[in-house]
Amino acid sequence: VQLQASGGGLVQVGGSLRLSCLDSGRTFGRTLSNNAMGWYRQAPGKEREFVAGISWNGDSTTYADPVKGRFTISRDRAKNMIYLQMNSLKAEDTAVYYCVSSMRARGVDTTSIRNWGQGTLVTVSS
Repeated sequence: VQLQASGGGLVQVGGSLRLSCLDSGRTFGRTLSNNAMGWYRQAPGKEREFVAGISWNGDSTTYADPVKGRFTISRDRAKNMIYLQMNSLKAEDTAVYYCVSSMRARGVDTTSIRNWGQGTLVTVSS
């Protein structure tokens, strides 16, 4: 699996978690990513949805409306890592979170995704 996500777990409403994703293909190939990356999530019984995206150099970020102001996406390009800091978690944030890489330098959407990670489960309990 090229994209390795981690950091999921069980947290109470109002709590925080930080997800991490390693682009191991880049790391072992000793190359830096020139691609936008991001996070999607899929809640039980629902379709997969976009959460956040970040440009190749980190100078541009986008967020889905439900997470704006609570989640922050960032990347450490030298380490081929991206992160998703999730604060003020709500029960409706419960989902499997997937790290994705885009074919483009900017923009993450379903038409541009090149790779999906294996997913990490976030459960927010009330």
